[in-house]
Amino acid sequence: MNGLLNALRRGAIALLSFALVPGPAFAQDKATDKLKLTVGQQGNWASSVAEVGQRGGIFKKYGLELELLYTQGSGETLQAVIAGSVDVGIAVGTLGALGAFAKGAPVRIIGAETTGASDLYWYVKKDSPIRTIKDFDGKTVAYSTNGSSTHGVVLAYIQQYGISPKLVATGSPPATLVQVMSGQVDVGWSAPPDGLEQIDKGEIREIANGNDATIFRNQTVRVLVANAGVLASRQDVMHRFMQAYRETVHWMYLDDAALKVYADWLGISLPIARRSRDDFYPSPAIDPDAVIGLDAVMADAVKLKFIPAPLPADKLGELVQIPAR
Repeated sequence: MNGLLNALRRGAIALLSFALVPGPAFAQDKATDKLKLTVGQQGNWASSVAEVGQRGGIFKKYGLELELLYTQGSGETLQAVIAGSVDVGIAVGTLGALGAFAKGAPVRIIGAETTGASDLYWYVKKDSPIRTIKDFDGKTVAYSTNGSSTHGVVLAYIQQYGISPKLVATGSPPATLVQVMSGQVDVGWSAPPDGLEQIDKGEIREIANGNDATIFRNQTVRVLVANAGVLASRQDVMHRFMQAYRETVHWMYLDDAALKVYADWLGISLPIARRSRDDFYPSPAIDPDAVIGLDAVMADAVKLKFIPAPLPADKLGELVQIPAR
């Protein structure tokens, strides 16, 4: 696991130097286009791109104003997009997006949110007898919501390790922590910066990382999705959204000013913000243009019963529509 993180960090050095497409120069009197977003898990570094970019003025530069609504997991995020109550969903589990599309839902993938699952981890209270994933057998194990990346990981644990835990949808990391510490759930899930303080204090112990589910190591596990109708009718707006999103990702790894925006928003220290980014989210992992491993994702989606069969090439092309640079 450490080797993978180190390799991705080395790759980040090259990625930071990529040339951004210059943003269009908008006249000051140009009307601002509004987009409504649902975002899974408030505060995770990868899911914070839209928030940080808006606070940093990048989306405004592209003539966009974002309304950000936070959910407890990608299941809730995806449902809002399908219903048409929002335009874009951030941090939707790729398995959930595939399953929804296969059932005819009006959802399209417009970018990657996270590749690999190095940011997710499962933990127990300090005095728990649980030491390994094998010890999850027969215990209550948390995930956020149905169809989320955390749901996919724990389902993969079951198949890979031959265990039979009782899975519990616990929502957000803060809500999960309460349930673990009160004894309602044996194994909780989290993602930085959530839980780092408790780990440092010795109140909880990390047991497993998302990449311990080996099928997810080289797959895009969470994506950006749009309502199909919105994508078709507001192509220019969606193009500008993705341009601003790309520029924000670049800024978040290039300039400590972005780290400060992130830390100030969450009320956390700059060292915790930096640790969250550098130890858990190497920049290639949140490259929005790198939706990778879809053939393997589809095979896993079949195995984990998200879809009945792999999508044919024409359907996959209909699902994945990343706006050009």
